[in-house]
Amino acid sequence: MSTLLIEDVDGVRTLTLNRPDAFNSLTVELKEALLAALEAAAGDDSVRAIVLTGAGKAFCAGQDLKEHMALLAANDPAPLATVEKHYNPIVTAITSMPKPVIAAVNGMAAGAGASFAYACDLRIVASSAKFLMAFANVGLTADSGAAWTLPRLIGYGRAMEMMLLAKPVDAEEALRIGMVTQVVAPEDVLSTARALASTMAAGPTTAYAKIKEAMLASAAGSLSDGLAVEGRTQAEAGQTADHREAVDAFVAKRKPDFSGK
Repeated sequence: MSTLLIEDVDGVRTLTLNRPDAFNSLTVELKEALLAALEAAAGDDSVRAIVLTGAGKAFCAGQDLKEHMALLAANDPAPLATVEKHYNPIVTAITSMPKPVIAAVNGMAAGAGASFAYACDLRIVASSAKFLMAFANVGLTADSGAAWTLPRLIGYGRAMEMMLLAKPVDAEEALRIGMVTQVVAPEDVLSTARALASTMAAGPTTAYAKIKEAMLASAAGSLSDGLAVEGRTQAEAGQTADHREAVDAFVAKRKPDFSGK
């Protein structure tokens, strides 16, 4: 059985973490498959939006601790290298993806699993879902970008509370504090995320990529740095066929037909 399922429909690629019996916890095999799939999607012009979800009742429970413990017991260096080898590249692939990435959080998202959701551009969440940063409970610190992404979503104080106290946040609270985009019934999570992704797949893909680039650069930079990136990306977006199409459509009072280029 494949640990990662890949499905393409109308420009939307759905990546499904597929270890439902283990709450989609992350083994080396799954991490490597996910990284490869994200890199492939980034370079595939037929893919214009991505949905990341989990099979079964959980989105992702984070690191597979059974595999982790076995490797530690064998004095294998792999557990200590996985952040640099797997988690950091996965988060970089999500945040730098030149097209929208939507998390369809169908259930519990914990540890690195929650971090992957935070790294996505938008989050559609089941009303039954919870987010848990339980690193401290296993004597570890944050990884997979959570120390950077989470405070930018909900603020430093709330993020610190989640990290230090391993305090779960339910879906409604997550929506209230700005952690997620939309909360829907569990049975509607994937269809809602896919519908949103489908709408964005028909949109100005290059503009989305430039927006992501400008937002990422400005998140930790100075105003002058942000203005410089905005100036460059705006000039680049202004040269696209989609920009010309949008202006023509506006003048003609018709709906634009975006090619993604």
